[in-house]
Amino acid sequence: MKTAARRREERLEVRLSKTAKRLLHFAAAAHGKTVSAFVLDSSMTAAAETLADRQQFLIPAKAYEAFVAALDRRPTPKPRLDRLLKAPSVLE
Repeated sequence: MKTAARRREERLEVRLSKTAKRLLHFAAAAHGKTVSAFVLDSSMTAAAETLADRQQFLIPAKAYEAFVAALDRRPTPKPRLDRLLKAPSVLE
């Protein structure tokens, strides 16, 4: 993920071990970046990946209607599942 070229006014400080700092220096050098640029790019990528499944998804109206209909439909009886859930657990 490319870091935006906007003016950076905010600051973030992190405490880390010497080992972690050394690792970040080596990784940044491998990418030809400063440690700050490497950490910012990497953390922005990780943040985007973390939040990717929590975003809004748009679907066609027919697909949405089918989804809502499936949610509204009464569940079909599952006798085997009912027996399984009523049976004592091996942990009990």
